[in-house]
Amino acid sequence: MTAAWGVCLGAGLFLIWWSTWAVPPKAPKGKRRIGRVNELLLRAGVEKVTAGGLAAASVVSAVFVFLAAFVFTGTPPIAACFAIFGGVTPLMIVRWRAHRRTASLRELWPDVVDHLRSAIRAGLSLPEALMQLGTKGPEELRPAFNDFAADYRSGGQFDHALNNLKDRLADPVADRIVEALRLTREVGGTDLGRLLGTLAEFLRDSARTRSELEARQSWTVNAARLAIAAPWVVLALLSTRPEAVEAYSTAAGAVVLGGGLVISVLCYWVMLRVGSLPEDERVLR
Repeated sequence: MTAAWGVCLGAGLFLIWWSTWAVPPKAPKGKRRIGRVNELLLRAGVEKVTAGGLAAASVVSAVFVFLAAFVFTGTPPIAACFAIFGGVTPLMIVRWRAHRRTASLRELWPDVVDHLRSAIRAGLSLPEALMQLGTKGPEELRPAFNDFAADYRSGGQFDHALNNLKDRLADPVADRIVEALRLTREVGGTDLGRLLGTLAEFLRDSARTRSELEARQSWTVNAARLAIAAPWVVLALLSTRPEAVEAYSTAAGAVVLGGGLVISVLCYWVMLRVGSLPEDERVLR
C-alpha cells in the first residue's frame, strides 16, 4: 500500500506539473502548411516548380559555372568561388520575381476589392463575386480565382476554397482580404460594402507609401549589389593573366579568396539588413 500511495502521489504531482504547460493548438484538418521555399515559389508565380526542383537547378547551375570557370582559368579556387555565385543565382532570381510580383499585386488589390464591392452591390453572393473575378478581375489574378471557382463548384465548401486561394496567392494582402470576407460571411451584417470601400482606400494609401519608401531604398540596395559585384568582376578580369592565376592557385591564394567571399557576403547581408523595410507578415495561415 505504501508503494501504491507513492505511485499515486507521484502521478498526481506529474499531472499538476504537466497542466502548467500550454498545449500548442493543432492545425485543423484539411489545412496544410507550406514550406518557406514553396511559399517563395508561389509568391514568384512559379507554381510548377517545387523546392526540390529549385535545389536541383541550383546544383546544376553551380556545376556548370564551376566547369566553365575551370576551363577558362584552370584554377579550382577561382572556379569554386564563381560556382557558389552560380548556385545562388536561381534562388536570387526567384526572390527577385517574388518581390516584383508582390509589388505588382499591391497595386492590383484595390481594384479587386472595388470589383467585389460592385458585384455585391449588384446582388451577387460572396462566392459568386469571387468567382467572377476569374473573368472580370485583373489579368494576373484571373487564374487564381478561376481555380477558386473550380474548387467551390467541385466541393461546395467556401472555407476550403478560400484556404486553397490563400495558398495559391501566398500574399499578405490577399490574406487580409480573404479573412475579412470569411469573417463577414460567418457573422453576417449589412456593412460589407462600407467595409470593402474602407479596405480599398487603406490598400491604396499603403501601396503609395510603400512605393515611395522602396524607391528610396533602391539606392542602398543597388549600392550593395555594386559593392559585391565589383571585386569579383576585377577577379574575373585578372584571371586572364597567367601570373594572377598562378598566385590564386596556391593555398594562400585560396585563403584570400575564401576570406574575400565571406567578407563580401557578410557586408552585403549587413547592408541589406540596415536598409531593409519591414515585410508584411501573412496572417492566419
